[in-house]
Amino acid sequence: MRINFKGMALIAAAAMTMAAFTGCSKTVSNTSSTGNEAPAETTATAAQSTAQSGEILNFIMPEIGEKIAVITVKDYGEIKIKLFADAAQKGVENFVGLAEMNYYDELIFHRIIPNFMIQGGDPRGTGTGGSSIWGEKFDGGIPQGLYHFTGAVAYANSGSTATNGSQFYIVNTPDGYMQNTCEELMSYDPTKYNWPQNVIDTYNEKGGVPFLDGSYTVFGQVFEGIDVVREIANVETDDNDKPLTQVKMESVRIVEYTGE
Repeated sequence: MRINFKGMALIAAAAMTMAAFTGCSKTVSNTSSTGNEAPAETTATAAQSTAQSGEILNFIMPEIGEKIAVITVKDYGEIKIKLFADAAQKGVENFVGLAEMNYYDELIFHRIIPNFMIQGGDPRGTGTGGSSIWGEKFDGGIPQGLYHFTGAVAYANSGSTATNGSQFYIVNTPDGYMQNTCEELMSYDPTKYNWPQNVIDTYNEKGGVPFLDGSYTVFGQVFEGIDVVREIANVETDDNDKPLTQVKMESVRIVEYTGE
């Protein structure tokens, strides 16, 4: 299961990829009732409409005492993430629960695509494993007010938000960069792509991957350490987008924000 994006440049290709963009939610169940889920490329269900109210939560800074996530990446530094517990309750509950179980410690970012995203959270390190705190897939939905601007943190999945597990990705694009702009996507399919003007303006300013909106559960936003994300994105990878040298998360901790 994987995010199929590499080489996509045309709007038509974006639409086709949207149907096959299986992020890597790799929930592997060890129960006898379901067995282990076989890793495979799957065809996603039709994406939900991107239309939202126009409220943008991504860039709201955490308050003092609020719980945040801190990913310490070996040889790179820290990535600090605001968690949107009110908007993405189940998504945050799962991430916090896994982090507090030390689930993510020593796992790698197994898939890295420049100008797109870095992806990790799979105990197998292949994009074919992982599970939620509930031991099965969960549906995090499409939280209102959260978009795929650069720095957004979301769950990979295998066709819908009902297949979220432990794998997550961090959007990594240069400021103002999009392979396909909101205007292009809306022109291609206005029934699927429909953003308020302030969201379009923010994409044009911040960059991101707007065609992912409506299909993935965004639950966090990097507010410090995007330079670390971008440095990680420069590593050399093989033909499967896996780094030739491991990029390891030493730890993922849930801590209270102190303002520093």
